Amino acid sequence: MWYLCVFYHRLLDYRRPEVESLAELFGGPGAGDAVEWRLLENHHADSPFHLVRLPGDERLAAQIANRSLLVKGIYELWGHGATYDELEKAIKEYPDERKLPYLTPESSFKIIVDSFGKVISFEEQNEIIKGFTYIPFEGRVNLKKPDHKFFVLETDDYGSQNGLPPVAQKTVFFGREVGAADRHLLPTYQLKSRKYIGPTAMDCEMAFLMANQGLARPGKLVYDPFVGTGSILVAAAHFGAMTMGADIDIRVVRDGRGPDCNIWSNFEQYKLPEPLCVLRADNNLPPWRPGLKEIFDAIICDPPYGVRAGGRKSGGRKLLKGIIPPYTVPDEKRENHIPSTAPYSLAECVHDLLHLAARMLVIGGRLVFFYPVLRDDDVADVAKFPEHPCFKLVASCEQILSLRYSRVLLTMVKVEPYTEEIEKMGEERHQEFRENHQKWMEEGNLHSAVFSPAEQDGKPKFDKDSKPKYRGKYV
Repeated sequence: MWYLCVFYHRLLDYRRPEVESLAELFGGPGAGDAVEWRLLENHHADSPFHLVRLPGDERLAAQIANRSLLVKGIYELWGHGATYDELEKAIKEYPDERKLPYLTPESSFKIIVDSFGKVISFEEQNEIIKGFTYIPFEGRVNLKKPDHKFFVLETDDYGSQNGLPPVAQKTVFFGREVGAADRHLLPTYQLKSRKYIGPTAMDCEMAFLMANQGLARPGKLVYDPFVGTGSILVAAAHFGAMTMGADIDIRVVRDGRGPDCNIWSNFEQYKLPEPLCVLRADNNLPPWRPGLKEIFDAIICDPPYGVRAGGRKSGGRKLLKGIIPPYTVPDEKRENHIPSTAPYSLAECVHDLLHLAARMLVIGGRLVFFYPVLRDDDVADVAKFPEHPCFKLVASCEQILSLRYSRVLLTMVKVEPYTEEIEKMGEERHQEFRENHQKWMEEGNLHSAVFSPAEQDGKPKFDKDSKPKYRGKYV
């Protein structure tokens, strides 16, 4: 069945992939691929109004809307038009067998008037509601807890200077609400009220989006190899998943800022189940024994890519150069010992992450991670994102952070079992990708590209109008 899906005007690239992931979560394997999209006539692709066809019945639509962070509501569309006269004609032509079950005397209802890109006064809203007398409502009005909610959604030609997607003509929608978003999570989990955060703590909205992409739910095991202060695991635990994490910095995972301000206190603050364990581990030298494999249902992480914080791996400069031999820390010094670390390039970090996920994820498990992209990178005819023969890329969602660079949330599904042959193929693809993107994937090059002056023939390389104004940091 086709529904009207109304999105919040935020994180535009993330909207459809989130709905498809939640369809996979609640509808079972293959349900995400069965989702169909259609743009309304005269509507821009970045408009919040989209038509979506979901497999299954209305319960799936309600479940998706209730869990989604970016879906404002999903509606059974009774009609739409450029004017209220056209809307009336469309509603009257809608099949009675679809309308009458919700207009019975035993049911209560409420009509809500909403708009996009314009403000409708309270008096205008009342006049609009009074204009729907041609719909044979027989039930009573209940403004607090109605059995059925009906929405009038209006968008108009608001001009091109207010930072919203262009609208060709006025459109009015009328429909019955099937499911609505519950965004109480955001004020509850906002970082400014969290006990323990760091300079790279993941924003709560983005952490919940990543958990949705990773299909976090009860009975699933989610792992974050760059756990930091635990923001991603907090989101996964909220949805009922079991969690595990690791970080190379022993001070972050063990000490925090004291006994009452550490990664464990974040879970205690929200009364969530604590992680099964948090390890001091190096992504370059993972601690898993050779025979252990396929235990995680999802690996969700934000790898360090060198803009705000650079990656680190085990081994000091002298050790890596061979100046000093490998050593063993004496037992009496182990408790307070902080191991030496060395720079960890993005190319090596991503390769190790893909290798870990290929080995440790179950078939059908998801790898969700951020990958930085230079916005002036004009490399043609080569793979834009890292690849691995075990994985299929199902979504790439860009978040523009500045004129210079953006980060893309990659969602990959494991489709092939891990074998020695697959490992060799993965190594070959890594070398090929590394050669094509050598100019910025090595240590420090991304940071330099982002923060160094960008000029071309004596003029700034970037124009402040080179991207849509509504695709800013908070969009």
